[in-house]
Amino acid sequence: MRIKSLFTVAGFALVLAGPPALAEILVGTAGPFSGPNAVLGDQIRRGAQQAIDDYNATGGLRGERLALKALDDGCDPRKAVEVATELVTAGVTFVAGHYCSGASIPASKVYEKAGIVQISPASSHPRFTDDGGWNVIRATPRDEAQGSAAARLIAEKFPKARIAILSDQSPASAALVTKLREGLAAANLRPVLDTTFKPGAEDYADVALSVTEAGAELVYLAGSYVEGAAIAKALRGMGSAAQLMGGDALLTEDYWRIAGDAAEGTLVTFLLDPQRLESARTVVSRFDESGDAPEGHTLYAYAAIQAWVQAAEATASKDGTRIAEWLRAGNRVQTVVGPMSFDAKGDLRDPLFAWFRWSKGRYAEVDPRTLEPPALVATP
Repeated sequence: MRIKSLFTVAGFALVLAGPPALAEILVGTAGPFSGPNAVLGDQIRRGAQQAIDDYNATGGLRGERLALKALDDGCDPRKAVEVATELVTAGVTFVAGHYCSGASIPASKVYEKAGIVQISPASSHPRFTDDGGWNVIRATPRDEAQGSAAARLIAEKFPKARIAILSDQSPASAALVTKLREGLAAANLRPVLDTTFKPGAEDYADVALSVTEAGAELVYLAGSYVEGAAIAKALRGMGSAAQLMGGDALLTEDYWRIAGDAAEGTLVTFLLDPQRLESARTVVSRFDESGDAPEGHTLYAYAAIQAWVQAAEATASKDGTRIAEWLRAGNRVQTVVGPMSFDAKGDLRDPLFAWFRWSKGRYAEVDPRTLEPPALVATP
């Protein structure tokens, strides 16, 4: 009787406990969670955590809950390798990170050896995918993609403008203007001036003189906001009314602080703010309820989680190789920042950019369809 009673009690306990719990799927992320760039790292941590919370609220991935492990890499390459090693040891299934390209690139080698997919929501340097292994994917555009966006706008809105391209010779700028040249050539547009300048010069009167002598009506500045502002001042000082244009390096308050009124009308590309998209409306409202707007790369981190989950569902697998192959084959995923697909290297296809214009010390997004060349391009 005692043996029977023991079995009865044990069986009753099992019924109360229910079926064995499935193990959690551990997701890793990393970024600068302390120091001067902590606000940037916090963006991807919050985005990843919100995505995980939302998936868990609806049953997780095929009944398995997701959990996040976030580590501070300080945007430092050496620390990033230590962090990547710690995440691998902890048993992460995939990584939605890192933030900085300088951290993502060395960390990716650690994940590659461990068979782990890395989807970065912010690392934009070309080397991340150019030199990366089978496991790297980015949910953000490459640096030079802004050059292609600029070429499209010039071809559509400034097809008759005399174009000058000025580059500071840095790797990022060189890659950007390469895409700009390719896009212009495809539209049968040829710059009247394509030259470089040295960062840190005392003044840029010689650069401004070459631009004015070439009769340029549109000047593309590929470099930092410091030199961009100095060149803008030099150009205006020589009477040039050329339309100024550049990449997101010019989208900082210091650009106007240095250039002053010379920066008026400058057009700048930056990532499209996904908070305005219909696909983001529900998620944005949840962030708003908590009092934290999903700025910067927050929603791109959310999208990185979505991309991996949808690939895992499509392949019925959590295997890194299979998931990476599926995503890099161009299969489309639906995300909070709109539909996404990736090419064979893991780069985002057809990235969306927004255009901003500086005016009276502030920059604001503009609809490029409303730009009128006669009002913006004028020959002095």
